[in-house]
Amino acid sequence: MSLFAAIMGTAYFLEFRKIGRLTALADERMAALVSMSRSVQELREKVAFYGTPDGVAHLAREQYNLSFPGEMVFKIEVKKNSLPREKR
Repeated sequence: MSLFAAIMGTAYFLEFRKIGRLTALADERMAALVSMSRSVQELREKVAFYGTPDGVAHLAREQYNLSFPGEMVFKIEVKKNSLPREKR
């Protein structure tokens, strides 16, 4: 009878350990899935935004330095050693 109890105790212990491992793995996978879902949602929002005229204008300004007709564009140049040095 004690041999049967030892075998059953060992079996339960191993099963509980396996359940714990599988639960931790499922939690990790769920966190990765949630992260990927958020990423996909953000990308869908970007695609929807860049599909509008405002999105295209934003992209043109940001990446290609384009402007609307009649806009004034200022270019700021900083020459080497032209800024005041910090007090030491």
